[in-house]
Order: sequence, then C-alpha cells, then structure tokens
Amino acid sequence: MVTPLPRFRVRAFGGAARGAPAEIPLAVRRAWQQPALVAAAELEPSVPTHFLCPISLDMMRDPVTAPTGITYDRESVEGWLERGHATCPVTGRPLRLEELVPNHATRRVIQEWCVANRGLGVERVPTPRVPISAFDASELLAAVSAAARRGDGPRCRELVARARALGKESERNRRCFVSASAARTLSSVFCHLAGQRVVPATALEEILAALVVFLPLDEESRRHIASPASLESVVSILSHSEPLARVSAVVVLREIASSSDRQCLEAMSKTTGIYAALVKLLEKPVSPQATKAALVTAYYLVMHTELAASPLVDLGAVRLLLELLVDADKGTTEKALAVLDSLLLTCKGRDEAYAQALAVPVIVKQMQHVSDMATEFAVSALWRLCKNFAADGGGCTAEALQVGAFQKLLLLLQVGCEGVTKERASELLRILNGSRDGAECIDSLDFKALKRPF
Repeated sequence: MVTPLPRFRVRAFGGAARGAPAEIPLAVRRAWQQPALVAAAELEPSVPTHFLCPISLDMMRDPVTAPTGITYDRESVEGWLERGHATCPVTGRPLRLEELVPNHATRRVIQEWCVANRGLGVERVPTPRVPISAFDASELLAAVSAAARRGDGPRCRELVARARALGKESERNRRCFVSASAARTLSSVFCHLAGQRVVPATALEEILAALVVFLPLDEESRRHIASPASLESVVSILSHSEPLARVSAVVVLREIASSSDRQCLEAMSKTTGIYAALVKLLEKPVSPQATKAALVTAYYLVMHTELAASPLVDLGAVRLLLELLVDADKGTTEKALAVLDSLLLTCKGRDEAYAQALAVPVIVKQMQHVSDMATEFAVSALWRLCKNFAADGGGCTAEALQVGAFQKLLLLLQVGCEGVTKERASELLRILNGSRDGAECIDSLDFKALKRPF
C-alpha cells in the first residue's frame, strides 16, 4: 500500500528542483514549532522573588544590605546614591554609601541556586570582589610614598600597579582613590623619582598609567609633572617606550596642556624633544586616543606661544595634518583642523601649506558635513591662506574655486553662521569672487592622487 503524499509535498516535488527538500508551508511550520517553544518556556527556571534587586528587578550579583534591612544589588543602589538621592529607595529613610554592608549569605544562596539550575542554562554568579574603603586607599598611597622616599623603585612600581588595578576594578574604587588625593600623591612620587635619575623607567611608566586612571589633575599635581626633570622623563617615555606607555604619557601631557596653566605650558614648550615626540605620534600612530591627545597638546602649545609653531612646521606637521584629515573621524578632524589653523597663523606655516597639493582641497572638503567646530576651523584656515596669498597671482584662490569653495561658502551663509566665522566666510567670498572668471569647478577629487611623494 502506498501512502499518498500531502498536497503541499506534491507541489514541491513537481517543480524544476526535483531533488530538493520539500517546502513546508508557513502555517504548518508554526504549528510544528509551537510545542517546542512551549516546552522551552516551561523549562525556564523562575527566579525567586527575594533574589531580585528592588531597583533593577534583576537577579542580584553583589547583594548589599542597608541599615533599613533592605537588600539591593550594589551597582543599582550605588547608582541610585550617585544620582543625588540620599534615602533608601524602599523605605525612604536616610542612607549613605558607607552604610551598605555586603550580604554574603544571600549571595551564597543565589550562587547555590544558579549551580542547581545550571542544566537549564543558568550561569553561576561570580563572587564579587570586595570594594576598598577610603582608608584602604589612603594606606596604599602612603605605602607608595614611603617606597619612593626609600628609593625602592621596584616596590614602588608594585604598589602603584596594585592601586591602578584596584582603581580600574570599579568606579567606586576609583572614587575612593580620587578622594584620597591619588593624583597628587602619584605626581609627587613621579617628580621625586624622576629627579633621582636612577629609578627604572618601568616605575615611572607605571605611575603615568595610574595617573590616567585617576584623572583629572589638580594644580599641584600639574606643577609636579611640569617640573623640568619630570617633563624630561615624560618626553623620554613618549619617544622611546612601548605603545601603552606612550599613550599614558601623551594623555598626561594633554591633561596638563589643556588646563591652560601658563607656567606649565611655558615649561612644556622649553622641554627638549617634546615637539618631535608629538609629531612622531602623528606620523606613526599608536592609537586614536594617543593621536587626539597629541593634537590637543600641540594646539595648546602653539596657542601659548608662536615659537612652538616653527619646530612643528619644520618637523612636517602641516603635511601630516593634511594627510590625517583625508579620512579622519569627527573628533580627530576637529582637533587636526584646530592645530592646522593655529600653524597657519605663522608665515612659515602658510608657506608650507601653500606648497602642499592637499592643502586647499582638504580644507574645503571639511567645511561641511563634519561639525560646527570643524566648519569654524576650516573656514578660518582657508581664510588665512587666501587672504595672505591673494596678491601672488591668485594661485590659492583659483584652486579654492576649482574645488567648490565658493558654492560651499554661499551655502554656509545661507544656512547660517555667526561671529568670526560669518565675517571670514563673507570676506572669502569677496576674495574668491574676483577670481571666478575662467575658473573651472571640480565636483569630486581623488585625494590620494593629490598626495605628493616625500
């Protein structure tokens, strides 16, 4: 006896793909899958109510109990207190962060329940690390200072590494170290060890890495790092150390420079090798963070004194900035344009930019579709070039017209801009308008083709 095929299978086998598997109608597939879905739902374990945090309604991973007797997940209740609340979310009674006590009994019960339901796909909650207290942070920092005074570089490095690891472990730990003046202690230790000149570089590198965790730096901390011996050590690490250490060094320099502390900027500008180290990070990037930090540091140095522009230009910063701008992200573009615009304040910077085939096309390209800040710096940079070279035969203005600067400036004024940007865009239009006759507009450019061999 032959069992007849269902109608839908007959249609499937009757097609061109004769040996293909049968097509199952959607309604039939749903009917077949439904029992499996129901079974899976029935197998899901129900989390006991007393395992749930009253704030997040998720299973607690690090339960802590308030003096009110209510147990919360540490992350949830600490976040509640950080947002400005000073009461127990359930009872409304006053609550402080220091009053939370780890509930080890509840955590162990939750872990045992997770293990018992492992076969149903429940993962065991790991045992949380106990956060440090403000007293613990102060004690550890005091030990770092004592090791530094003894000149014990290896011990100092070991203790600093421990402090850094604890600070990265949780935001609560980091706040404890910050409240214990970690940045001030570490910067003072760095200054002391750098002045000895016999301490291994690894100890100084570890301190810089820890400083990055405990930013920002206060005025006293900045002055410690901005001492001549300290800056020489930072620049040496920035120039010769491994990539991770170089990132820490340039981030610390950025923190000092961006404070606009004139005394610190003056000391930085006089430090041998700082400009070469910054340009090296642009030429051979080690990370986006390091590149951006180098750009910010260079910007504040140039804005502090025009003398900083000359060594940067001599080291090829203008060319590197233009190449960086070809395909940079928003943050890098804004910072690179800021540095380029500051370098164009000088005759040497403008001469170097005018000699680069990429200069005008790249600047014009960044006038739109990046950000208001990028537009501001791009208009300023183009204005500096065209204004200063308007009388040399119109080479710069003609190039700007060819790459569509006139149309972009018109659109910019129509859309709306204010202040100095509006004034410079209007002046650029007047300058470019005098060179419009016979200028051919190019809609798109191959920036790679414009790069000149060096």
